[in-house]
Amino acid sequence: MFSKATTKFVRQVDPEGSLIPVSRLNDSSKLLPMALVVKHKRVWFWQRPKYQTTDFNLSDLLLGDEVLIPDVSKRDFLTYVGTYGNKVTGKLDVEIISAKAQGSSELLSDFGKLDKEEVDVKKLLQDSNKRLVNMEHELVQQLEKRSDVLAVVKERILTTADCTVTQTQEKRCALRAVLRVLGNLSANMKACIERNHSDVSVKIPSDVVIAYVVLELEIKKEGHFKLCLRPGKIGGFETIMDRSWSSEDDLSVVDGLCADGIIPEEQPQQNGSCVEDLSPLAALSQSDRQALFHDLQAILTNSMTLSHLQSHLEELHFGKTPDTAQQENELDSVDGTFASLNAVLLLVSALEELPDETLSLMSDSQPEFLEAFSTLLNLMEESSRRLSFGFLPTLLVEQQAFQQAEKLLSSIGVTLSVENNQLWLEMEKKDEVQLLVLRLSTYGLSLLCSGQK
Repeated sequence: MFSKATTKFVRQVDPEGSLIPVSRLNDSSKLLPMALVVKHKRVWFWQRPKYQTTDFNLSDLLLGDEVLIPDVSKRDFLTYVGTYGNKVTGKLDVEIISAKAQGSSELLSDFGKLDKEEVDVKKLLQDSNKRLVNMEHELVQQLEKRSDVLAVVKERILTTADCTVTQTQEKRCALRAVLRVLGNLSANMKACIERNHSDVSVKIPSDVVIAYVVLELEIKKEGHFKLCLRPGKIGGFETIMDRSWSSEDDLSVVDGLCADGIIPEEQPQQNGSCVEDLSPLAALSQSDRQALFHDLQAILTNSMTLSHLQSHLEELHFGKTPDTAQQENELDSVDGTFASLNAVLLLVSALEELPDETLSLMSDSQPEFLEAFSTLLNLMEESSRRLSFGFLPTLLVEQQAFQQAEKLLSSIGVTLSVENNQLWLEMEKKDEVQLLVLRLSTYGLSLLCSGQK
């Protein structure tokens, strides 16, 4: 509930900025100015990274006895009260996944007056000049072999008085995910969550951090480091940055990965593994595809259920890979199941990244519209996002359907323009990733609803 409230707060006050919502109340005491947090990269490059607090600050990581003391300024930020609600009914139950959600909920976040604390970065740069990172530090040793990134807390948003987060909820939600290994040794991996709450209220004291901003660290092999001051600049360890993105811990390799979140022009995504990895959805039986489409569509407006589903699928993906399956000599059946699980995980992960407005529009869309809209996006991508009106899918020629397509694109900041018998997409560079995620989502859903009346 706290995590949902802080996430909504960040989406409202800083939707395209650098604020990171605090996911757990227990993390607040560790998010001090100049504290170190770990940025974990996700399965696919377009997913928002996860951040984990540590028990250390930048001074603990540096060689030398001189202690760095941050110069921190404090000022009023804003006063915040937000109310959010939704209703959901849905059941998802196919061979791979089962999920159910029903009821309604309302979230009231009354954070009251909030303060903002900010580290003087210029002074921090002066004080840390010529200092070296202790490459033998245990935290560095644990992270250096991974693709994780260390970052320093630069700003934080705090409560100034006691406040409350209240959720009025009538809901029963269950998630199950099953991965079958067929053959001599049959196995099932299951994960289940059930929730049934009514009214829950959490009282939050003053000086609790609800959001923060970080500066990532770029650390060289010999210990020299830089604070990544330029917006979008990504940090990391030199040994990691010198090799490819993929590592033993990665779940999937995606063509065209880019550190700053922009799709490289030299590796078009329509030929990348993202789209190809969705193809196993078409191989599911028609009854499974139909059930998965209708029931997944039913939970699109419930971000909590969608998030739980994504997390459990990701856990299953970690737990069983084609390599481990080979050791069991069950290649054909396991690879097929793994590919199906990967495809569903990709689809759910893409859906989870879309704005609430986009998901709401998609939840009300008919199968034939989603198929036509997916075809439009694919044609646009193949033709450098400019298309003759004559190639517009038949359904979208109708004014109502065309306006619905415009609304979907507008919800991610993209404009569908028409002039002189030509269609084209207008967007800023920052909207490239959202367009890819929308294209993946609609393409995955169109594979599931293909052939439905």
